[in-house]
Amino acid sequence: MKRAAVLILSLGILSVSIAACGGAQPAQEAAAPAAVVPAAPTAVPVTAGWTTTEGIKTPESVYHDPVSGFIFTSQIDGAPDGRDGNGRIVKLNGDGSVVNANFVTGLNAPKGLRACDGTLWAADIGEVLAIDVATGAIKSRVAIADAGFLNDVACAGTTAYVSDMMGNKIWAVTNGAATIAAEGAALEFPNGLLVDGDRFIIGGWGSQPRADFTTEVGGRLFTYDMKTKQKTLLSPKPIGNIDGLESDGAGGWVVSDYLAGKLFHVSASGAVKEIRQFKPGAADIGFMFPGIVMVPHMNENQVAAYDISADLK
Repeated sequence: MKRAAVLILSLGILSVSIAACGGAQPAQEAAAPAAVVPAAPTAVPVTAGWTTTEGIKTPESVYHDPVSGFIFTSQIDGAPDGRDGNGRIVKLNGDGSVVNANFVTGLNAPKGLRACDGTLWAADIGEVLAIDVATGAIKSRVAIADAGFLNDVACAGTTAYVSDMMGNKIWAVTNGAATIAAEGAALEFPNGLLVDGDRFIIGGWGSQPRADFTTEVGGRLFTYDMKTKQKTLLSPKPIGNIDGLESDGAGGWVVSDYLAGKLFHVSASGAVKEIRQFKPGAADIGFMFPGIVMVPHMNENQVAAYDISADLK
């Protein structure tokens, strides 16, 4: 009996010794807390009455994205046809405060902007860029070798449409390839561009532009059916050198005359009314219903927002 007790005691001591040396299974560690993912920043609502100059250098286009709530504005920062890598896109809040002055960099002379399905499309001289709205990352670049002077951008789904003012064409860009969607003298050297179902809303620059972009006759506002190629005038007479073009949300349109620095309202019936006079250089405007227009003052290096709701009644 004594010998058995000693054996049991010895085995017990051995077991304790093995455990002390790490032979036993350790207790399971508590799971680390899940990482906290910061919420996406919320845009400040769009207001009127502000002017922004921070990060603004030769602004050509300003666009309010209704999905993200932010404002994006393209900066040429040089000559309109300069391939200098100075071009940028600036991200603003609705009150004009700068969110990111270098949201997209390394561009040349970016102009028109428009977003669809989380992609911000931009025209940059001879190429069309697809940019992630959330991050500013460039997802694709489509070069258009035959482009004359890419300008405004419209989009529908995954297709971007780009006006080629000097080439008198409208290009369609989808799945990494560009095709001609419309061309010819009927386009009046198109600049401002919107898509409305199967038709384009086009703001013409006017008759053959000279080297300084002046024209003998100004451009008109009209529709162009993508299928039938039928052109229908919305303004019976020339308005001017139309640059910016936006729907007013009530069947009419707001357009800017770049060279004259004027802002017009074109009603659904075709009545044209001048509503603002700025200095020359009022380029590709943005619009927020019911009546806030954002104007890139290209020659003054500033972007400003105005309440024009009373002028639209």
